[in-house]
Amino acid sequence: MSVLKQLREMTTVVADTGDINSIKLHRPIDATTNPSLLFAAVQMAEYQELVADALERCPVDICDPSINIRPCLERLAVNFGKEILGVIPGRVSVEVDASLSFDTGQTIEAARRLITMFEQEGIERSRILIKIASTWEGIRAGEVLEKEGIHCNLTLLFSFSQAVACAEAKVTLISPFVGRIMDWHKAKLGVDEIAPEEDPGVQSVAKIYNYFKHFGYETQVMGASFRSTGEILQLAGCDLLTIAPKFLKSLDESENTLVRRLVPEQSKSLKMDRLSLDENSFRWMLNEDAMATEKLAEGIRLFNADLNHLSNYIRSQYCNDANN
Repeated sequence: MSVLKQLREMTTVVADTGDINSIKLHRPIDATTNPSLLFAAVQMAEYQELVADALERCPVDICDPSINIRPCLERLAVNFGKEILGVIPGRVSVEVDASLSFDTGQTIEAARRLITMFEQEGIERSRILIKIASTWEGIRAGEVLEKEGIHCNLTLLFSFSQAVACAEAKVTLISPFVGRIMDWHKAKLGVDEIAPEEDPGVQSVAKIYNYFKHFGYETQVMGASFRSTGEILQLAGCDLLTIAPKFLKSLDESENTLVRRLVPEQSKSLKMDRLSLDENSFRWMLNEDAMATEKLAEGIRLFNADLNHLSNYIRSQYCNDANN
């Protein structure tokens, strides 16, 4: 039995890609998208109909340089999400504009727009996860949306305080970024490698998982942003793992025996103190964690840059003036 098949018996495997052909190949339960994955997908010939449809239904003139075309990108994300849902049995995560990461109200409105577009396409909201950055404002938006039956995936999560705040807000899912945590520590330590069993990103996810299971939180943990299959194997048993196609392929080709590392029953037997957070204590704990503070800010900037990149690419390809 392949390692991937063994992993599927203890963890929900999510495809970290916008490439529908890759999703068909690896047969994950869920899938996730983001602007960089959409950027790669829109350059593929087989998806041009999805792009053309999004532009035709866009409420603004994409060729007017004074107009923000991000409403078109919301439609594009919905088109790809709908296509992905046609080949997986579970859910797809779709991201809210990163520029709204510090605006609770606008994040809520963007999530409602996305859900409305999916529902107009005949997709039930239970199959959609709205991806929101794990800022204080984003977590508060997630809390409101969950009460409306709009399920959320809180992303760009790097710290224990972010995780606990998300669980207290009763969001559906969190996505701790394993690889980006390790990247920061490698740079800080001046080393090229950290063994998977000593990986700070792996240890962070394991701590969050154990805390959630110990105290009975329903929020699920989905490890994300992996740099190696070794990190993935160390988190076998996590609720979900979102994995890039190259790692899915490697796991599918491996026949080694997989050991489950995270077990709910073991988590419940651990001795732990419960953490209580309000806005002040949340912001202070995040501020005291240099890695989380830096990576959260960087992640929001990068997600926003990815949206700009996608916007510029679409304009360069579909506006006559840009091609003259």
